[in-house]
Amino acid sequence: MSGIYIHIPFCKQKCHYCNFYSVASRRYRSVFVDALLNEMQWRKDYLPDKQIQTVYFGGGTPSLLTISEINQILDKIQDLFVLSPEAEITLEANPDDLSDDYLKQLKAETKINRLSIGVQSFFDDDLQYLHRSHHAAQAIKAIETAQKNGFRNLSIDLIYGIPTLTEEKWKQNLHRFFEWNIPHLSSYALTVEPRTALDVLIRQQKLTAVDEEQSIRQFNILLEQTEKRGYIQYEISNFALPGFYSKHNSAYWMGGHYLGLGPSAHSYNGFSRQWNVKNLKQYTQADTTERVIQEKEILTEEQRYNEYVLTALRTSWGCDVEHIRNGFGKRYEALFLRQIQHWIANGKVRKKGNAYILTEEGKLFADGIAADLFVDEE
Repeated sequence: MSGIYIHIPFCKQKCHYCNFYSVASRRYRSVFVDALLNEMQWRKDYLPDKQIQTVYFGGGTPSLLTISEINQILDKIQDLFVLSPEAEITLEANPDDLSDDYLKQLKAETKINRLSIGVQSFFDDDLQYLHRSHHAAQAIKAIETAQKNGFRNLSIDLIYGIPTLTEEKWKQNLHRFFEWNIPHLSSYALTVEPRTALDVLIRQQKLTAVDEEQSIRQFNILLEQTEKRGYIQYEISNFALPGFYSKHNSAYWMGGHYLGLGPSAHSYNGFSRQWNVKNLKQYTQADTTERVIQEKEILTEEQRYNEYVLTALRTSWGCDVEHIRNGFGKRYEALFLRQIQHWIANGKVRKKGNAYILTEEGKLFADGIAADLFVDEE
């Protein structure tokens, strides 16, 4: 299974917490799509399997693209690859971009069949803390307008752990999500990444610091409420009704291959990983594949194993010992089974068939548990 990720680097303004590559400028906008189509042409042979099951427009703010630009990109994918008739094609969107006219055209004139709306909160004081470009009323209208225009495969993002977000407000955010019967939720703890505006403002004491205990309490509320309403936590930060898992992101977590296009985008084809330059000017002026790629590495067996453990452990499918044995050999299987016993004994991991999955308590320590299971390179 292969997917294509397209990074759209433009934003109206930078959110304080964001550490993804983006620019709060329209400079180079006119040449960006041409550069993207050129990169696609140069790298059309990167994926071993040219049948594309998923396309994901991420960013940045992909909903700043016009309908014509979206179709140019999708037409080029169809020309160079075999786009499955059942392909999941997702557009990330900000609520303030989703006018009725835009959504009507998106539904009627493009192949976009899944929307992921960056709501984050339905309270304006939370949005102000995050420095989002939209207001709560715009988020509500965007969801209702998307559903009115026939977007059933819909996801929204909500952030917990915002200092302005009380437990009661967090419950109200979730209640609104459930009221609309939206089939997919991506929900993340607010994380202060180094060198972001949020990091600087907290250190300058201009914004309240994030409280880890508050984040844990709100994470537990999230687990309780989603389970009560039949949502499956198929990855630590992702919840879906049956049949509405994100196929694109699920492929990442299960070791699928993907081609990343656009500045800063990453690619993986089973044996190598590479990522593009994080500079829009350099990207748009590149005239060869080599000038697009910032770095490339051939993954060792240890790196591939560690990546499997890191990603699989975050999912409801867990780490499968049969997969480890078949993919990496009996030595890795024996090592995994020996190391995992400590985490079973302290209640952070449990066995389910051939797989080992995190318990509710273990989900709070996912990255640390994975790191403990890593194999050191010789």
